[in-house]
Amino acid sequence: MVMKKAFLVLSDGTVFEGRGFGYDGEAIGEVVFNTSMTGYQEILTDPSYKGQIVTMTYTQMGNYGVNPDDVESAGGPQAEAFVVKEYLDFPSNWRSEGSLGKYLSDNRVVAIEGLDTRALTRHLRDHGAQMGIISTRETDPVKLHEKVRRNPGLGGIDLASKVTTRDAYKWTAGLWEQTGTDRPGEGKRVVVYDFGVKQNILRHMSAVGFELDIVPAGTPAEAVLDMNPDGVFLSNGPGDPEAVTVGIDNVKKLIGKKPIFGICLGHQILGLALGGSTYKLKFGHHGGNHPVMDLDTGKVEITSQNHNYCVDVKGLGDKVRLTHRNLYDGTEEGMAHVDLPIISVQHHPEAGPGPNDATHIFTRFVDLMEKG
Repeated sequence: MVMKKAFLVLSDGTVFEGRGFGYDGEAIGEVVFNTSMTGYQEILTDPSYKGQIVTMTYTQMGNYGVNPDDVESAGGPQAEAFVVKEYLDFPSNWRSEGSLGKYLSDNRVVAIEGLDTRALTRHLRDHGAQMGIISTRETDPVKLHEKVRRNPGLGGIDLASKVTTRDAYKWTAGLWEQTGTDRPGEGKRVVVYDFGVKQNILRHMSAVGFELDIVPAGTPAEAVLDMNPDGVFLSNGPGDPEAVTVGIDNVKKLIGKKPIFGICLGHQILGLALGGSTYKLKFGHHGGNHPVMDLDTGKVEITSQNHNYCVDVKGLGDKVRLTHRNLYDGTEEGMAHVDLPIISVQHHPEAGPGPNDATHIFTRFVDLMEKG
């Protein structure tokens, strides 16, 4: 394939030159880095990356191609743009049905390769995640810097409303490989608030035995209670949790009425609904190698993570107890209400991509509903 010169310019004026290999155009987003070695298609299609430019720290991308099964959202790629060290345009894998470059081009996702991603990652670690712009059309970095500096950033924007489903639907598909026949949640109905839900979360919940009804992010709590589910799940999603005001207000009305389980953005929304606060991390957690201790069992699990914000669990006082802690930086990763059937985690137990150490949390939700 023919590659055009491309530039990545950060809001602080740092310039990286490379070659475009996706859509020929321009994209602005918050630049973050992901430490996973594989799973680029799952990462690109994860709705939690809406508004962000994803940099992969592993050196080569594209070598196993793409296929229609390894996606995390029906809408295709959600990330604003993609940054890699080296793109391989000759995929070799029995499941491959096309190249990564063509997939990105067909879905209008700008991508850049050939730059020093290690230098970029170190810069983001030192100076924090920041807005950036990638262009294969404009070759003047000064003009690109002016554009990105005028961008207000992602703070205060309700991105969940942009990625949620427009219509309610049911989900029945399970995991690709069923490792067992135990379905402890058989017959239990769960309403899933879609703030940008990953399909692998739905696969795991279906595999546990739940009957799933997925509803838009703005669905009134009263409508959910009228459905009389056995439990309510709050999904992952993108952006600033404080901006998802409708979701926070609805969860407030559900607390004490139904067992609740939240993951990632759902965890943050739950923390805010309980009266707590959230704060933004310097460069976020994105990748598939984060060690988290389950404080209830004492076990350390390697987890998949994708978030820029955290809940201040201590700020909730004696309402909740801390259940998980990140061993990289000590951040709080999970909580359980001391009186009500409510649990949530910041990391992604469903992986997709990533390790499966924490998948047992879905069974824990079954136990919660039975006790609740």
